[in-house]
Amino acid sequence: MNDDIKQCIEILKGGGLILYPTDTIWGIGCDATNDRAVQRVYELKHRADNKAMLVLLDSVESLDHYIVDVPEMARDLIEVAVTPLTLIMDGAFNVARSLLGENDSLGVRVPQEAFTQRLCRAFGRPIVSTSANLSGHCAPANFSQIEQSIIDGVDYVVNYRRDDTSEHHSSNIIKLNGNGTFKIIR
Repeated sequence: MNDDIKQCIEILKGGGLILYPTDTIWGIGCDATNDRAVQRVYELKHRADNKAMLVLLDSVESLDHYIVDVPEMARDLIEVAVTPLTLIMDGAFNVARSLLGENDSLGVRVPQEAFTQRLCRAFGRPIVSTSANLSGHCAPANFSQIEQSIIDGVDYVVNYRRDDTSEHHSSNIIKLNGNGTFKIIR
């Protein structure tokens, strides 16, 4: 795991793309603050760049560095979540513009799984996390389901969890609104 983390950090710092297991499914990742790297993810997935992607953060405290006004509900939800939870909040900053949705919204997740958590802490910046599939195709439940074009299109493929054939699932998604309301997306 340590070698994978070191390799990922080197690739991320250089603007490259990684293919990595997250706290949910396998994902394509890059430095979320690097506009060119984010564009490469869109190109690899054949995804329209008006479809926002989420980012992984190393801690709840990091939210303040990327969301203008973090709702207290966000902190509470992250602290009590027992399954992976992505929160969409308005007013994001300090990330690539193409990651943002309407009202400068951004999906963020603070992973609890060991590898992803260590990777986020070691990198110290948000990491893009989007499913490792071509746009419109099914998200792979494990490494064996990832299309070869995705594997070939990244700069580093993590070794950790490649042999894991158990089914992993996408996170729950909740959109938090500035007025204290929310909408469950998934």
